[in-house]
Amino acid sequence: MHLTFCGAAGEVTGSCYLFEVGRSRFLVDCGLFQGGRELAERNRRPLPYAAAQLDFVILTHAHIDHSGLLPRLAREGFRGPVYMTPATRDLVGVMLPDSAHLQAAEAERAARHHRPGAASGRQPFTALYDLADVQAILGRVHALPYDVERQLAPGVRVRLRDAGHVLGSASVELALEDAGRRTKVVVSGDLGQPGRPILRDPTPIPDADVLLVESTYGDRDHKPLGPTIDELVDVVERTLRVKKGNVLVPAFAVGRTQELLYWFERLSAEGRLGELDVFVDSPMATEVTAITARHVELFDDEARRMVAGARDGTRRSRVRFHHTRTVQDSMALNRVGGGAVILAASGMCDGGRIRHHLLHHLPSPRTTVLIVGYQARGTLGRRLVDRAERVTIMGEEVAVRAEIATLGGFSAHADRSALLAWLRGFAQPPARTFLVHGEAEVAAGFARTIEAELGWRPQLPEIGMRVALS
Repeated sequence: MHLTFCGAAGEVTGSCYLFEVGRSRFLVDCGLFQGGRELAERNRRPLPYAAAQLDFVILTHAHIDHSGLLPRLAREGFRGPVYMTPATRDLVGVMLPDSAHLQAAEAERAARHHRPGAASGRQPFTALYDLADVQAILGRVHALPYDVERQLAPGVRVRLRDAGHVLGSASVELALEDAGRRTKVVVSGDLGQPGRPILRDPTPIPDADVLLVESTYGDRDHKPLGPTIDELVDVVERTLRVKKGNVLVPAFAVGRTQELLYWFERLSAEGRLGELDVFVDSPMATEVTAITARHVELFDDEARRMVAGARDGTRRSRVRFHHTRTVQDSMALNRVGGGAVILAASGMCDGGRIRHHLLHHLPSPRTTVLIVGYQARGTLGRRLVDRAERVTIMGEEVAVRAEIATLGGFSAHADRSALLAWLRGFAQPPARTFLVHGEAEVAAGFARTIEAELGWRPQLPEIGMRVALS
């Protein structure tokens, strides 16, 4: 039995782990590398495995850095099933077609601007896959509910646990057997922060021989939720009522947008926000919101009560929600001179409609850009957080005169304390623990924390590293 780290080792992107158990070869996750041109170009390298020889794939959740290379597998000959929770199945049905559309648009732009690879030393941009590849992989999806163990191949049994990160997210328990040797491997996936609205807290897992655990925020604790909500109210009210401007929110279509809509509704119902126009300028986010509403069974108790109150009329707010569908509707938002909150993807500002809004609004000091999620190195969002005075958007240099506000308490990832608490759920230390899905220096710091707090000695894998599991 062997494990190869094909992504998300020393970095927070491209999650992919190759398992070899007897005659079976399978992946846990198959994500795109995201975070600037250098990382994006890694998506074009030859795959470190033969796609046609994979037996199946297990997906932890729908985010593109975990799912975004699945259609490339189909293009390169993969014909096996892809296992995920029912909610994740619904989400990838929206996200993967969107990814194909974005790639097609980028390829068209590259061709239009004549960016030959020879001149820059880079290969010319072409789409990694198209809608036909997406439909091929979606046709191979099999839903697995939480907490039910299934045998997927000889010597491979799997059980998915609620990871509390986004709708349908899962930690993966693998019971592996080969040549009479048994090993239990747990892949945490992305773990959510306990106590957050809508979703349930991550499920603790009591035992593992080998553990792969995320470390995205292993070096810090998030700001408490109460002060974060206070800051949200302050930013919105000050920008709309005092500056008479607009609030732009780069928001991930999956998870973050729905959480923000929850808070706008709740804060308005509680009287903490005045009348409010909230524009969701992302067709995908609108679809994801509808999917979320269909999976109330995954909500925590508080969110269920809120849904019930909205349905029976006992809970009212002063928020007017608007969902823009067309490009024309999106462009019309540029004529909204003030008083609006505009949520648009992508969450790191490297694509989608948010770039057009930033191009239009960044030069205005009346605008507040509200950063509410992780910004990877090399992204436009990271440059804004780092207080760049000028940025380039779609080939145009733009002065940054808008206020840039960050709210660190909205992360969908568990922070250092929450990760440690989840690790303490193991009855005894795993024989081997690998820290994944974290920037190298963050993972190294978290390793020192784990050793000091728990007495474990975790390992820091590198891309391409292959280890024996028993």
